[in-house]
Amino acid sequence: MIADGAARFTQALGLEQDLSERGMGIRSQRYAMVVDNGVVKTLNVEAPGKFEVSDAESILATLR
Repeated sequence: MIADGAARFTQALGLEQDLSERGMGIRSQRYAMVVDNGVVKTLNVEAPGKFEVSDAESILATLR
């Protein structure tokens, strides 16, 4: 896990969402990433309102 208070990492990935109209500013979409020695091995991005591919069980399955 990393902190991304200014959303710079999130924007570099293209995974930002603008929730300014709700008073929350630029936020990250829900996703999970597996990185091995600086190489992204898995990037699971959730569809809006879903929680199906970024949960621990899904990520652990990619590591097996």
